[in-house]
Amino acid sequence: MPPGGGRMGGPGGHFMTEEEKAAQPKVTGALLRRVFSYLKPYWKQFILVLVCIAVSSIFNLMPSILTGKIIDEGLIGRDMNLLITYIVLSLGVTLAANLIGVAESYINTWIAQHITFDMRNQMYAHLQRMSQRFFTSNNQGDIITRMTSDTAGVESTITGTFKSILSNSITLIFALVAMFQKNWILALLGIAVIPLFVIPTRKAGKTRWTLTREAQECNDEVNGILNETLSVSGQLLVKLFSKEEQEYERYASVNKRMIKLNIKERMAGRWFFVVLSTVTSIGPMLLYLVGGILMMEYDSSLTVGDITVLVALLGKTYMPVNSLLNIQVDWMRSMAMFSRVFDYFDMEIEVDNPKAPVTPAKNTGEVEFKNVDFSYDGARKILKDVSFRLESGRSMAIVGPSGSGKSTIINLIPRLYDVNSGSVTFDGVDVRQLDLGFLRSQIGVVSQETYLFNGTIRENLQYADPEATEEDMIEACKKANIYDFIQAQEKGLDTEVGNRGLKLSGGEKQRISIARVLLKNPSLLVFDEATSALDSISESKIQEAIDPIIKSRTSILIAHRLSTILAADVIYVVKDGRIVEKGSHDELVGAGGVYTELYETQFKRLDT
Repeated sequence: MPPGGGRMGGPGGHFMTEEEKAAQPKVTGALLRRVFSYLKPYWKQFILVLVCIAVSSIFNLMPSILTGKIIDEGLIGRDMNLLITYIVLSLGVTLAANLIGVAESYINTWIAQHITFDMRNQMYAHLQRMSQRFFTSNNQGDIITRMTSDTAGVESTITGTFKSILSNSITLIFALVAMFQKNWILALLGIAVIPLFVIPTRKAGKTRWTLTREAQECNDEVNGILNETLSVSGQLLVKLFSKEEQEYERYASVNKRMIKLNIKERMAGRWFFVVLSTVTSIGPMLLYLVGGILMMEYDSSLTVGDITVLVALLGKTYMPVNSLLNIQVDWMRSMAMFSRVFDYFDMEIEVDNPKAPVTPAKNTGEVEFKNVDFSYDGARKILKDVSFRLESGRSMAIVGPSGSGKSTIINLIPRLYDVNSGSVTFDGVDVRQLDLGFLRSQIGVVSQETYLFNGTIRENLQYADPEATEEDMIEACKKANIYDFIQAQEKGLDTEVGNRGLKLSGGEKQRISIARVLLKNPSLLVFDEATSALDSISESKIQEAIDPIIKSRTSILIAHRLSTILAADVIYVVKDGRIVEKGSHDELVGAGGVYTELYETQFKRLDT
């Protein structure tokens, strides 16, 4: 244990992984200005933190300085009044330092929490404006990590790294000044022995970090085995292939290796503290020896109290020196956290609101594609010169082989993506000129993958219209052919649907999603293969709901069932990103083209 100091922190925080070294950001003036811009709204509180740190650091050194007076003037001088005075004063400044430390910690945490609050709000608002391409091309876990772990890392940067730099610098400066005031010879000697403490600390830390990293990798391997073999699917596979014994041996082998590494890491830590305790005693012993020589052989003015103060102050320098020597790693990690957050902030808003939105003269859901080309990656074209017009109150079906671009056409209407060339108009206005909120409020989409929030049926319906009355919801549920099911539930509309609606069947979820879209009351309804993943009974109920709906408003249907297609006024056939045929069912089935092939191989088979 360092004299006057606490136990050293674990070495893991002092060294960077190879991945961290490779990804460490270039710290520039622009990056630093951007980082500190988040402190600007709280500059008054930050100045108060600096004052608290400075005062607290001075007060924390005072007991060490007063120790000399307690020894020289109180004990050796046999002055009881001074002895009591210095002891009370020492206790008083210690209490004051601790109280100021509490105040500083509160203010610092308050600043960090508010900066994190600002950054998370800014990040969430920014992510909400990103196009669908961003969410399909980026890992969902990485997005959530930026929102949670990285912004939490920013908080620890402010409460930890910045505070550590300030408090350790101030403590070290005041300790060295106080030592040189006492005796410059012993002060220089104290500085000379500090490397004896730092060098073994860093070497032992590297050893422990290597062992810790190996143990963590081994632990990850153990977790991987557990995730694979104890999951429902994994356990079924193990049983069917009678691999229980083999999987046990694999687990036991990795588990044994992890235990050995853990023992090595723990023992390396114990040896580290043995070496550390021995090394940290060298400095004080040297100060006692040289101080004694100066005091006894050279009749120096140095006193016993002075030597004691210098030893105490030397102990106070160990922790700040070690922290500051290792602060580069924490600093680079902190800058990396900010850089990762800023990387997302700097991503271009691909689909953004127009600066001067246009309001359409009508509100009927009319859609027109004019020579539209589109590519997700800029290389392979998904849509090629697509043109069609859906008039108000009419319905159209889009059919074609898998991967032909049917769903892509739907995605372009509410501007989940923007066209590469050509235009998409909604009620006569290019969608890029319409307010995004208005445009999307006019389009209701029922997709194949129904998503329900974890809550009640009522809450999921009200997501479309928070002001919807009980009567509105019941009417929508009747139109969606789901009200009989809701009535049969004990809690009715307040029935819990479970996470992602897992307490309901696929058909029940789909019909609730149809009711939700109807409550939105859009001018254009889109059914994107809304029945393709359902059994025939569920599909029949949904089809009964869809048929009257598409007759009452402008609608687009993507479907693989003939019964659904026949309900549309016109059918468009898409192949390889192009509209290759258009017409009614009777016209297309006898044309001998793509639709005929689809009818013979898919539609006819499915509807028999």
